[in-house]
Amino acid sequence: MPVTLKDVQVAAERIREHVKHTPLVRAEKLDEKLGCQVYFKPECLQVTGSFKLRGATNKILSLSDKDRAKGVIASSSGNHAQGVAYAARALDVKATLVLPVNAPKSKIEGTKAFGAEVVLHGYDSIQRYEKLYEIQAEKGYTLVHSYNDPQLIAGQGTVGYEIMQDLSDVDVVVVPLGGGGILAGVAVALKETNPNVRVIGVEPAAIPRYSASRKAGKPVEVPMQDTLADGLMITKTGDNTYPLIEKYVDEIVSVSDDHIYPALCEILFKTKLLVEPSAAIGVAAALAGLISFRPEEKVCFVLTGGNIDPDRLIKVVAQSIM
Repeated sequence: MPVTLKDVQVAAERIREHVKHTPLVRAEKLDEKLGCQVYFKPECLQVTGSFKLRGATNKILSLSDKDRAKGVIASSSGNHAQGVAYAARALDVKATLVLPVNAPKSKIEGTKAFGAEVVLHGYDSIQRYEKLYEIQAEKGYTLVHSYNDPQLIAGQGTVGYEIMQDLSDVDVVVVPLGGGGILAGVAVALKETNPNVRVIGVEPAAIPRYSASRKAGKPVEVPMQDTLADGLMITKTGDNTYPLIEKYVDEIVSVSDDHIYPALCEILFKTKLLVEPSAAIGVAAALAGLISFRPEEKVCFVLTGGNIDPDRLIKVVAQSIM
């Protein structure tokens, strides 16, 4: 089913008691470098450190009592897992999460800390979902998809709904692009409120599944490659996210890993916000000159998460001072 602004509004009300309305942060120190008036939407400030809590909470709250009683299962590189685990614990639902064996330690530990059962399997989303479906068939758990479920998309769209509440005259919103759940939801919330807002999705150049799909004119799958943006390691588009992104997203940009760490440092040192590489990819694209803005434009970058391992953070800081 298509996701509409009404669905996002319903989700916003449904999750209101469980999810933070994160503030907009004005980042004047980055105006000159990025060529616009910079705002950040720091979803790294959610209790789970990521926007993923929104969609997971909306999905679980939308389930029937029967489906909740079965328990839920999800596959994730980490942030969705923590969102599902936290929401499930808050709603007294059993949760099982399938994470890759190379998931950041902080994300594995964070998921376990919220009381979920963690299964480590494979390295990419295809391998994880194969394991997930195997477990689901055996146990009968209810699936909470990481990006392609309409209720999840509507929940993620509350990020865009809040941006419009707090900055109604925003000109451009830049969103990291993995599976596409947050970009699709945010685009719906923005464009159905004000069609003139420019919406831009940024994905890793190593896995350009949405750029390739837009070029082909249909959803396509690309080979899995490694990237610093571990939260965006998805190889194919979703059949629910793709049409929404095609309808509402103005630009899709692919950026190489070389630009991600410098962007992360700019955010960290100029705003004191701790983000993970996936969250910095929008700023990376702007710093690389892949997105153009006008000086008077109000541009909001969605910082999707802040779950970065300490050893990776040390590496980022070390590189910044070399």
